[in-house]
Amino acid sequence: MKNNTAENKQLVRNFYESIEKEDYNTTAKYCHEDFTFYLQVDHPIKGADGFVKSEKKNFDAFKGFTFRIQELICEGDKVAAYLIFDGKHTSANILNVEPTGNRVRFSLFMLLTIKDGKIIEKRAHFDHQDVKAQVMR
Repeated sequence: MKNNTAENKQLVRNFYESIEKEDYNTTAKYCHEDFTFYLQVDHPIKGADGFVKSEKKNFDAFKGFTFRIQELICEGDKVAAYLIFDGKHTSANILNVEPTGNRVRFSLFMLLTIKDGKIIEKRAHFDHQDVKAQVMR
């Protein structure tokens, strides 16, 4: 199967735009039926439903957040995305902390694998301690 760099990059853009819009039904449609999400190296979350539940739980604490792609690099079936998250902790408990109103801004690196025109794997890398420190300050 031929890999299409432009299509793979657009798929990733659409995926993150749907997350930012909190349109999780659309987000799930971009995921392959065998989708696996690695929030941490050795703790995979299987399936689009598990992924959406995990993301929604986190993002519900930051209603109106932005989640913007800064850079996208694609080679074959791999897409690397560098993103910036920005939001205020106003809506729900996160990291066992009730809403503080604190602004949280941090960078993330994602490595996504594409198969059959959908995202089959997503690996997230960011500094959890930085996020917690910003929430609690």
